[in-house]
Amino acid sequence: MRKILLGIAIALVLVFGLRYCEHRSDEREQLTANTALIEKQLKNVGKLIVTEGSYAQVFSYEDSKKFYFDVFSATKKALVVVNAEATISYDLSKITSEILEESKTVRIISIPEPELKINPNIEYYDVTQEYFNQFEAKDYNIIKKRVEASLKKKIEASDLRHNAENRLISELQKIYVLTSSMGWTLEYNSTIIEEVESLDILL
Repeated sequence: MRKILLGIAIALVLVFGLRYCEHRSDEREQLTANTALIEKQLKNVGKLIVTEGSYAQVFSYEDSKKFYFDVFSATKKALVVVNAEATISYDLSKITSEILEESKTVRIISIPEPELKINPNIEYYDVTQEYFNQFEAKDYNIIKKRVEASLKKKIEASDLRHNAENRLISELQKIYVLTSSMGWTLEYNSTIIEEVESLDILL
């Protein structure tokens, strides 16, 4: 009788032991699958997000030179019309992140700074120049620098950067939705992201 009870006890231990191992194996496989899915999603949003804007501006350029004790002067001037395309982009492939499997946490360590690029198309009208003061390559470089500085100031005061940030948040929402649906936690700078609105802190 004692041998029978011992045999039953051993059989039960073996059955529960096998089921426990199978359960642990299933949990590990699920964790590995979830980790792979999150890593894939992080790579998928690693694309360039671009917000574009068109700008037009008119500049007046004038330069005068004095000669012979300021008795004579020579002037050159031009009307400068600028049509520019500006883009603000985030290269999300440069996001630094880590996945902590034990705590089921996706930690975003850093987000790249936005990149502003301005491509001006400059046209010159009513160009006048005198013999002793003619347009040179350096004049066109000066005009281009002034144009870019003015456009940058104008763009910074516009909604273009804000629109780019909104595009960034919409991409990061994909990570939040995925991690949240799988019971994982999204974290940035030791702050847990508990709702979509909290993504604003990433900026």
